[in-house]
Amino acid sequence: MKLFEKLKEFRIGPVKAANYLNKGVLRNIIYLIFAIALFFFGVLVYGIILNLRNVPLSEAMLKNGFTEIKNPRLVVDRQNYTLGLYEESVLIKNYRVSFGKSVHTPKSRAGDKATPVGVYKICKIDTVNKYHKFFQINYPNLEDATNALRKGWISQKEFNDIKFQYYYEGCTRFNNILGGNIGIHGIGELDYVVKNLPFVFNWTNGSISMSNENIDELYSVIKIGTEVDIK
Repeated sequence: MKLFEKLKEFRIGPVKAANYLNKGVLRNIIYLIFAIALFFFGVLVYGIILNLRNVPLSEAMLKNGFTEIKNPRLVVDRQNYTLGLYEESVLIKNYRVSFGKSVHTPKSRAGDKATPVGVYKICKIDTVNKYHKFFQINYPNLEDATNALRKGWISQKEFNDIKFQYYYEGCTRFNNILGGNIGIHGIGELDYVVKNLPFVFNWTNGSISMSNENIDELYSVIKIGTEVDIK
């Protein structure tokens, strides 16, 4: 009321005053939206510039003295958000990756959004996955099952089933207690946006995510049985 009374002194009616205020609020909202859009555009451009520095795998191989990779091994570093491609003990290339939302704890239960920690193997390769490509690992493995049995989370029968799957089926199936269907995959339809973010965005169910382009590079060298060491 004081504002309207003050405006009256300048011979501005309440309706005109309200319109004046509404226009001011609208203008501020437009400025705010423009500033936010400009910020995200700048972030995206910065991410694109960072990705332009990415060295192709073929070039990284030649730089390390290799023309082909015969015995690939993958080492995943959860602290530094990287996946390293090795030929035996030689690091060929590091890739930027993201994980499940619970990045600081090892996976132990279904639905915990955490990434497993341990030594696994790629047991299945899916090239028509919604996340572009999916390399499933044999989680839960024997160590995961043994720890769960010791803690009383699973029964002896469930442990024996996991053990049979581990040795004779390659991929262990989804377990209601421990979870499963974990692996390395691309981003899928949102690849262009997510891969160009200059910061790490952990969004998976516990799997390891990388850009579609990078998962394609890995696809050219990995195979069923490739070791995946997640630290």
